[in-house]
Amino acid sequence: MPLNDKQHQAVNHVDGPLLILAGAGSGKTTVLIERIAKLVESGVKPYNILAITFTNKAAGEIKERLEKRIGEAAASIWAGTFHSICVRILRRDIDRLGFSRSFSIYDADDSQRVLKSIMKDFNIDQNDCPPRAVLSEISKAKDKLLSPYEYAQLHNETVFEEQIAELYKHYQQALCDANALDFDDIICHAVNLLLTNDDLLEYYREKFRYIMIDEYQDTNHVQYLLASMLADKYKNFCVVGDDDQSIYRFRGATVENILSFQEQYPDAFVVRLEENYRSTGTILRAANGIISQNSKRLGKTLWTSQSDGEKITRYCVDTGDSEGAMICNLVMEAVGDGAQLSEFAVLYRVNAQSRGIEDAFRRNAIPYRIVGGTRFFDRMEIRDMLAYLHVLNNPSDTLRLLRIVNTPSRKIGQTSIETAQNLATQDGLSLYEILSRAYAYPELSRVQNAMTKFITMMDGLRDSHLPLDELYDNLLNKTQICEYWESKEEPKDKERANNIRELKSSIVAYVERSVGEGEVPTLNGFLEEVALFTDLEEYDAAADSVVLMTVHSAKGLEFDRVIIVGLEENIFPSPRSTYEPESLEEERRLCYVAVTRARKHLHIFTAQSRMLYGQTTFNKPSRFIDEIPEDCLNVLDNRQFVGDAPPRIPQTEQRFRQNGTHRSAPSTKPVQPLPDFQPGMRLAHTAFGNGMIISARPMGGDYLLEIEFDEKGKKRLMAKSAMQYLTVVG
Repeated sequence: MPLNDKQHQAVNHVDGPLLILAGAGSGKTTVLIERIAKLVESGVKPYNILAITFTNKAAGEIKERLEKRIGEAAASIWAGTFHSICVRILRRDIDRLGFSRSFSIYDADDSQRVLKSIMKDFNIDQNDCPPRAVLSEISKAKDKLLSPYEYAQLHNETVFEEQIAELYKHYQQALCDANALDFDDIICHAVNLLLTNDDLLEYYREKFRYIMIDEYQDTNHVQYLLASMLADKYKNFCVVGDDDQSIYRFRGATVENILSFQEQYPDAFVVRLEENYRSTGTILRAANGIISQNSKRLGKTLWTSQSDGEKITRYCVDTGDSEGAMICNLVMEAVGDGAQLSEFAVLYRVNAQSRGIEDAFRRNAIPYRIVGGTRFFDRMEIRDMLAYLHVLNNPSDTLRLLRIVNTPSRKIGQTSIETAQNLATQDGLSLYEILSRAYAYPELSRVQNAMTKFITMMDGLRDSHLPLDELYDNLLNKTQICEYWESKEEPKDKERANNIRELKSSIVAYVERSVGEGEVPTLNGFLEEVALFTDLEEYDAAADSVVLMTVHSAKGLEFDRVIIVGLEENIFPSPRSTYEPESLEEERRLCYVAVTRARKHLHIFTAQSRMLYGQTTFNKPSRFIDEIPEDCLNVLDNRQFVGDAPPRIPQTEQRFRQNGTHRSAPSTKPVQPLPDFQPGMRLAHTAFGNGMIISARPMGGDYLLEIEFDEKGKKRLMAKSAMQYLTVVG
């Protein structure tokens, strides 16, 4: 697709600071690719270009498209996330900060385990001082580049602050002892490395003469510092972002970074990409109407050359359960008319809202998946195997060592492990070193042989210098861990063995990818890739099922049909935002993001009451609905009011608009008596086609039907919920 005029301006402005305000669906990735190609074609060396994104998936797409666009030159460009770029810098010179280059990376779960262990040692009650709250404060301190000492000097007015300061100090010491970094450390240590080493700062300033950062509105303070430092010499600094999509304030992101870019660079050239290639005109007018209410924004108006499309349907229902039933109606009608389940995304403000939707989908046998659930790499057995690999890479990683020293059982009990830990503290050694010298400690005499055998196995694996896939095979053989899980009786345990074997697929894929990019695959590299992996990396757009996710998780994605649920005060926007203007503006940006995920069809739901967190709440419709132009909406009110009468709704707006005609909502059909379902009866289903009843079990005035469909296989449906989609054919 040819570039439009504004895109051309962004691509051709190669020197000096450049701010690209890229609206949702405005083709910013194409602009980034073409701008990099323009730089290379104009004589800039590829290795002088740095391109930073926020997800590995986005970085991978940029690399792939660059290779197609400019060929082999793409391999020399540093393209990656903030974290992956900083890891590359640290692997080269982190020894200047007192760490080994084989450092481990701790995720949120690892960090909590370290902190909980420290709190246990100091007899700090986790109820009085929640670990997550402590880690959140530590993260904020690192975002401001405050060391434990500096934090203690600034935060000493309450007992809680003093506890955090003390815990921060011991937490950082524990990471240092384990030669490990948490996610915040990755960027903080890279910044500190450059701040304290003028030669390195000069090296990278000279190397990265042209810098581009995507999603700049999502940068936090320390990311801002890193980018500013690197760009300070040549000032060929291009940032791409959308202040209207800044939704990660809770992670430390500050929209001020993009809002103040022109103050930092008064001569910056500004380009607004406002032509949208994703959504219909009606959806864009709704999005513009919502976001225009914010005061802290640089301002832009999305438009499209596409048609207006159909109106947005607003559903008013009695309860959260009614919401789920109506969504099932909506999905099944569309599927019956030829839509694919994968066209649908159900978006909600908080994870707890998914329960009612999931219940409804299960009752109606509608396939769905949740983005942001338990990831493959978060499964217990996978974390065990990754812990083995981490210890092979970094023997000082005591946290991972504790996880595997007796997994599977080697008869090294908890008491013996605690004794070894105490000896490590006493002698100033790592736990791995103590296990290696178990013979020298009478206190460990009973488990000496087991410890020695474990260490011999680990040292042998480390010294084997095998290719990664063969190293993993050898690890499985030595530990017999698959056999251990297969010996269990539970089916889920046998599945764990299969998951452990499946991890090899990830290793092989990493090796092939590295070789294809001209890099040497290393254990370090694989562990980094896993550590920096995000939920979106697992999203499969081709899977034929409805997607359920929070609005935060949906950013960067798009769907033909979007359903936004729970658009009610105290849910969306959240309760806290009512009293905090900045929070309310972020909630509005979040709603803007939700609306702009839709390509063709947008449906929004409000419930008169809903059960959330075990309590029934009654909330007014969200103020964001009132901010949508009235002519963008069709309203379907399905509530049974008691007390105050409902607001008057034009009769013509109480129907669905579909294929140019109006049709009553399926929920308004009279309830039909249930047939006498019998095995062998043939049925036709709107979405699943023809099938035969295998069993029909009466359940509380309903039937649990097990149906073998000719094309879709076996499904279990509750008859009352499914009747509107079923027809008896024989």
